Amino acid sequence: MTRPVPRTRVIETRNLAVGYGPKVVLDHLNVHVDEGSFVSLLGPNGAGKTTFLRTLARLLPVIKGSVFIRGKELELYSASELARRLSVVLTNRVSPGLFTAFEFAALGRYPHTGFLGKLSDADRDVTRHCLKLVHAEDLAERRLDTLSDGERQKILVARALAQEPKIILLDEPTLHLDLKHRIELMAILQRLCRDEGISVVASLHDVDIAAKVSDQVGLIKGGTLIRWGAPEDVLQEDAVASLYDFNGASFNRRLGSIELKGGGGRQRVCVIAGMGSGAVLYRLLAKRGYVLSTGVLPSNDVDAYVAASLSAECVTNSPMEAISDEAFRKTKEHILEADFVIDAGFEVGSLNERNVELLRFAMEQNKPVYGRLPEGGVVPHRNGVSSRIPFYASEHELIEEVEAALARRRPEA
Repeated sequence: MTRPVPRTRVIETRNLAVGYGPKVVLDHLNVHVDEGSFVSLLGPNGAGKTTFLRTLARLLPVIKGSVFIRGKELELYSASELARRLSVVLTNRVSPGLFTAFEFAALGRYPHTGFLGKLSDADRDVTRHCLKLVHAEDLAERRLDTLSDGERQKILVARALAQEPKIILLDEPTLHLDLKHRIELMAILQRLCRDEGISVVASLHDVDIAAKVSDQVGLIKGGTLIRWGAPEDVLQEDAVASLYDFNGASFNRRLGSIELKGGGGRQRVCVIAGMGSGAVLYRLLAKRGYVLSTGVLPSNDVDAYVAASLSAECVTNSPMEAISDEAFRKTKEHILEADFVIDAGFEVGSLNERNVELLRFAMEQNKPVYGRLPEGGVVPHRNGVSSRIPFYASEHELIEEVEAALARRRPEA
């Protein structure tokens, strides 16, 4: 059996306390960061993420304990020596003056240019390479004050890279960015870890992104580090809910996303789905405040994960087994309680064919039944049931028709 190659530890803290002056913000920090890893710090505003990063960068003094950078205590580094190993990108908006993007990025060469700060041809080559790494070559001659927030953030990262560090610390790097630049920047940082061996430690608010890009995450709240480890282990639903005091939302580790819970006291709807056919409908109905229940779903179906995250009354069955009598009975109860039933356009096979019987049962109970056409737009085969169900091409069109029908049923005031 091949043993994993041990990775170099580039940051280690031992019983670290950080804060401002005598005020301790975080205490008992015992963590380590490996070479080439992406670490996300998560927690509510004011939890101490920025204070921790500033202490690692030696912008704030250590109150208690120790920080080691590549095995050497932080306080033993000279300023220039530390700058060649570690760079920082903070959220403070910079005043760029008349710098071009290239000139501003080249400021990162200061640990290598000597007292006079004169750029050599080699320094210029490094700066151009750093702009290329962040996909900003075309911005080189633009003045920094003409760039968008997303473009400017790329240049800040390029300046940090120009120091040729092995560690980059970033404080909320996506704070002012639109979706395009947020995704692009995180992809750039992840690639720097993987391809350049750079370690990234970033404070983030986006749990979804942290779950997808991080090698390790730290959950910070209440003056301490609650959890530290792989996101697959740490980002459990209860841990994220406790971290942010979620009430009307939940994080699903299998989906890697936060879902806003449904149920607002409006009408009840039972959605018969499966194999991902119901996920969009579930979210749309939850957004509109309906109380959701599901037909019988395999417990490992993506629809089951989405429905559970939305607080639906979810009926599940063991994967690769035919629908059980108990699950069938429970769904009948949901149908009887429902104001209407939706066929999400699920495919029928030998294991889930009893879901068609549930649609027939709904009709026998005079429940309004509506259908969503599956991809391809062909009405699904339902053993004679399909002809009695109006199918709609989109989820939105279906719900609009449902709401119009419900409005017609309401008595005049």
